[in-house]
Amino acid sequence: MILINLLPHREAARKRRRELFYAGLGASAVAGVVIAGGVYLWYAAQISGQQNRNQILASEITKLDAQIKDIATLQEEIAALRARQQAVEDLQADRNMPVHLLNELSRLLPDGVYLSSMKQTNDTVALAGVAQSNERVSELLRSLSSGSTWMTRPELVEIVAGNVTVGPKDTRRVANFRMTVKLLRASEAQKAASAASAAAAAASTNALTPAVAASGALASAAGAGPAPATAASGRK
Repeated sequence: MILINLLPHREAARKRRRELFYAGLGASAVAGVVIAGGVYLWYAAQISGQQNRNQILASEITKLDAQIKDIATLQEEIAALRARQQAVEDLQADRNMPVHLLNELSRLLPDGVYLSSMKQTNDTVALAGVAQSNERVSELLRSLSSGSTWMTRPELVEIVAGNVTVGPKDTRRVANFRMTVKLLRASEAQKAASAASAAAAAASTNALTPAVAASGALASAAGAGPAPATAASGRK
């Protein structure tokens, strides 16, 4: 007996497949929404955490900026205090400048040279006087240029020949001069003295080196000297 199915089974199969497709599609959509929501929540948490960290960093930066301003203010105050201290030290050192000036002039003034006036303007001293000859003035210039630790750069302004009456019938020819010289501050004088002592030490070392070499050569010659005499005595 042959059974013939007259029901629309193909339509029913298509309907079941359609329902399964729609169900899978809905499940996929729900899974996608859940995954997207999870990803969104994760990124939102990361962004919120980063914003919190940014706020903490901004507050710390603000605190550091305030501290940096305080440090800059302190540095400026320290620099101002150091400048004041240096100014006070310079003033205390400069109080002795007239004494050093008079000592240096009395020490370096050659015989036959007499000062008639001396005027100081800031660090420049103007000297005027009388010398027995032009050579005496040149000697004074050399002394002030190389022999003083408190004065430097002497410059001759003018030199004029003149006569001085010594007795009723005796007149002598002299040289009237005017010159300027620069005064060194205490710190500059100390630097100049240190440089001069270092140069003197280097010169003495260079001078001792040939003497040591010569003494070594003499010692070598003295040690080699007896050998020929001994050989000669052996031959005798």
